[in-house]
Amino acid sequence: MELRRRIIHAALLLVVLVSLSIFGYRLLGGPSVTFLQALYMAVITLAGVGYGEIIDTSQHPALRIFNIFVVLFGVMITAYVFSSVTAFLVEGDYSDMFRRRKMLKKISQLKNHYIVCGLGDTGRHAIAELEKTAMPYVVIEANEDSLKKFMEHNGEKYKEMLYIIGDATDEEILEQAGVSRAVALLTTLNQDKENLVITVMVRQKNPQIRIVSRCTDLKFSERIMKAGANSVVSPNHIGGMRLASEVLRPHVVGFLDLMLKEQSRTLRIEEVIIPDSSPWIGKSLGSLDLRSRYNLLPMALKNAAETTQKLWVNPPDNIGLKTGVIIIVLGDISDIKRAREDSAKTAVFSTSRG
Repeated sequence: MELRRRIIHAALLLVVLVSLSIFGYRLLGGPSVTFLQALYMAVITLAGVGYGEIIDTSQHPALRIFNIFVVLFGVMITAYVFSSVTAFLVEGDYSDMFRRRKMLKKISQLKNHYIVCGLGDTGRHAIAELEKTAMPYVVIEANEDSLKKFMEHNGEKYKEMLYIIGDATDEEILEQAGVSRAVALLTTLNQDKENLVITVMVRQKNPQIRIVSRCTDLKFSERIMKAGANSVVSPNHIGGMRLASEVLRPHVVGFLDLMLKEQSRTLRIEEVIIPDSSPWIGKSLGSLDLRSRYNLLPMALKNAAETTQKLWVNPPDNIGLKTGVIIIVLGDISDIKRAREDSAKTAVFSTSRG
C-alpha cells in the first residue's frame, strides 16, 4: 500500500510539473507558442532525450532560467517515478495485485460459505475451527498488517485462505465477500456497536443467513438479537462457565479438550438435518444404524420447525423421523460428511424418480 501511494504521489507531481511547464512556456514564450509546442517542449525537456529546442530560449533569459528549473525538477521527479515503479515491481506489489484479483474471483464463485468479520483473538479461533473442519470461508479484516502477520505466523496452513481487506461495516465489502450467497456470518469485532451494525446490514441483505455475533457487554446482547442475529456469544460469559466447569467436572472438560485437540481424527459434535424427500423419512432412528454404518453416536434430536430449543436427549431407537428433524451426533467429521452426502444424494434421486 505504501508503494502504491508513492507511485500515485510521483504521478501527481509529474502531472503538476508538466502543467506548470506548459503554462510557463506559453507565458514566457509569447503568443506565437501554441499549446502543442509547449507540451512537446515540456516532454522532451523532462525526458532529457537531447532534441533541439522547439521554443527558442537563447533570446529570452527569463525563459532559459525557467527551463533550467524545469530540467532540475524534472530529473528529480523522473528519478522518483522510476524508483517507485521499480520498487513496486521488485517488492511484489504488482504480483500481489493480480493475486488479489484472482482471490476475488474465487470468492465470487463461492456458495453456502461462511464469512468471518474480524481477525482478532476471537476470529482466529473461529477460522481455525472452520479450517480444521474443511468448511469454505472468507475473512474480512481492516488491518492488512495484522492479517499478514497471522498468515506468516501460521505458515502453509492458511496459505490459500480467502480474505478481503476492508471495513466489515461497509456494504460494498460485504457484497464482495458474497453475503447474499453465504450460509452463515460470524462477526467477532471488539466493538459491540460495530457488530450490531453488521448484523442489521447482513440481515437486510440476506434474510436466510445465520448470524452469530460476539458481544462483550451483555446489555447489547438483546439489541443484537433484535437486530437479526440468530445467536450472541459472550467470551467473558463462556470463559466464566469454563472456569467453573474445570472445578466441577474436570474429566468432562478434559474429554472435550481432547476431542478438539486430537490430531489423528477430527471428532466433533455435529448436526445432520433430514432434508425433503429423504429416504430416512418415516424410518426409525434405530433402522438407520448410524453406529455401524457411519460410526456416529446419536446424542439428541430436535425438530427444526419448532421455535423452541427443546431437545430430545438420548432418543430411543424406535422414534420415527420426519422432514426437518435434526440428529445431533458425535463422530469424526469425515463420517459426518459422508452421512450428509449419502442423505443428500438419495434425496435428489428420490425427487427425480418421483
